[in-house]
Amino acid sequence: MTAIEERMKALAPEYIEVRRALHRRPETAFEEVETTARIREELARCGIEILPNGDDTGLVGILRGAAPGPVIALRADMDALPIQEESGLPFASEIPGRCHACGHDIHMATLLAAARLLSEYRAHLRGTVKFFFQPAEEKLGGARSLIAHGFLDDVDAVFGAHTWPDTPGGSIGYRRGAMMAGSDTFRIAIRAPGGHAAHPHKTPDPVAAAAYMITQLQTIVSRETAPLDSAVVTVGKMTAGTAANIIPSEVVLEGSLRYLLPETRAKIHESIRRIAAGTALSLRVEASVEILPGCGPVIGEDRLVDMIETAVTRLLGPEKADVLPTASMGSEDFAFYLEKKPGAFFRLGTGSDDPASRLPLHNSRIHFSEDAISAGAVAFCGIAFLATGSDLSVLE
Repeated sequence: MTAIEERMKALAPEYIEVRRALHRRPETAFEEVETTARIREELARCGIEILPNGDDTGLVGILRGAAPGPVIALRADMDALPIQEESGLPFASEIPGRCHACGHDIHMATLLAAARLLSEYRAHLRGTVKFFFQPAEEKLGGARSLIAHGFLDDVDAVFGAHTWPDTPGGSIGYRRGAMMAGSDTFRIAIRAPGGHAAHPHKTPDPVAAAAYMITQLQTIVSRETAPLDSAVVTVGKMTAGTAANIIPSEVVLEGSLRYLLPETRAKIHESIRRIAAGTALSLRVEASVEILPGCGPVIGEDRLVDMIETAVTRLLGPEKADVLPTASMGSEDFAFYLEKKPGAFFRLGTGSDDPASRLPLHNSRIHFSEDAISAGAVAFCGIAFLATGSDLSVLE
């Protein structure tokens, strides 16, 4: 066991309790006031300087090494989901309709533990480490808020992580190339005069048009996207009608599109507009399409992904380094940082023998292996040493 693993082993019970305290008091996007206060308190105990951000939620801590060097950022998101927890855990959410079903409580405890460790190794650290505790990842706005405040301006590289049920607890997953998909949302409004259900010949039917449109949208992936490319088009919401005997005047479809390549995104946009227009013409309705841009794909820089691999292999052991075979079609607002600065992203393994730990993220019954906290904290420390040009052997 490496020196930093030994130290983290001693600290683990403390940060498991921190995680559980955060889990009990989940707060959703841009409402993380109590969460922010707890993080501020934990960083202050480590002697970490807090940078004012002008907002009620989220904060940035800063640790200056003993010698000059690069500036790097390590990021954890903070927000919970508007879901009623059904995990049965003794430290389950105490706030109705709110829970950490995406593991952001694990992220925060992990980065807090890393801040503690790095503060103890400050004498051996070059450069500066910024700790980004970011609000509102689920709404894709929190990263933009930290960027807007200028916290990324002087950063040379940024690293982030996310829980992952498919990776064993205590292991770190990484890959070169695309890690997560880019995403946009779309809204198609289908309109017609409307009329009585008993007289369908007297008005075009937007419900029939919507049904046809939904089936045709699926051909974007099955018939228009290269088989070795990756894309998703999902209609997640359909709003229509007020009564069983009325043909409505409007139907609204709302959905999500996912992609890994910019050219795929452009093709999907064009196809959605073409299918909506063609369907509207053939079924005598009117259709308007609105596409709302989300975040781009998460694609790490190879040399920085190499640092993740090196840190994990040397500090946790090669058996804890899990090369991920594919990207996830989920999206992450970490992509906004990567639009500005080089960076890399990795997975915190949270799977275990507990079947509830292998449920998908955002499930109200999911459990997370708390082994992720120690593994992630050690990985973050190793990455910080490598990215700032510090001597990694000090941690071994």
